Amino acid sequence: MQNHSKPARTPLPTALPPIKELDLHARYHSSRTGGDFFDAVAAGPHVVFLLTDIAGTRADAHVIASAAQDNFRLRVPQLFTTEVINMMDTLGILAHEINQAIYEASGGSRLAPTFLGCFNLPLGLLAYINSGGQPAIFRDSDGTRVLGHVTMPLGLFTHLTFEPAIQAFEPGARMLLVTKGILEAHRGREQFGVERATAVLQNIPDGSAFDLCGVTLEDAHEFRKPPWYSPERLPFIKSEPPEDLTAVALVRPL
Repeated sequence: MQNHSKPARTPLPTALPPIKELDLHARYHSSRTGGDFFDAVAAGPHVVFLLTDIAGTRADAHVIASAAQDNFRLRVPQLFTTEVINMMDTLGILAHEINQAIYEASGGSRLAPTFLGCFNLPLGLLAYINSGGQPAIFRDSDGTRVLGHVTMPLGLFTHLTFEPAIQAFEPGARMLLVTKGILEAHRGREQFGVERATAVLQNIPDGSAFDLCGVTLEDAHEFRKPPWYSPERLPFIKSEPPEDLTAVALVRPL
């Protein structure tokens, strides 16, 4: 009998060199139990990155993430290394190809909300595709807000097309991305939610991307801890494995 199970694969760690024009960092709270995945590649004057949350078990999601990463790492240098490109159109091409890679690796539809971005270092411009609604919380001199322009999640259909949005980063501007595990971290019936994630960015007007991610993860983790009197703390109560907590921050240095 043939074994049709997918081979065990784990995505490679991100290997982004230090970049003086952009502070970009991703942090996971602990070992991942689900499908959260981040990667970033420097290509000429651009830094291209993605944050996705692939539905399914950790083993299945990692196989699919590995296929998406293979495509991402192959195509980013091919598409973005030259200085004279249409950043919006090129990002749309990349999104289409990653969507196809996820669909094929899944053997069909697989929900994969994804934030895909391309940061132009000399201009301080971010082209982005928010495919599925990963909250992108942005802060600059005009205040703190959630960036809009949400499109269909990746992984559901093979022939999707994607129209990017664009956001200018003035020196000191920062953006925070969080996955579902942070938003849905709960205490009783109350969820951590976008409002608390936004408050983190409002309350930290400066500091590194690494620190911003760390505060966000710690706040969400502390929020979801059951109180001492909760039945969840009883030794004979079987608890569900915790959701992944993942945060990504971008800061344009002053």
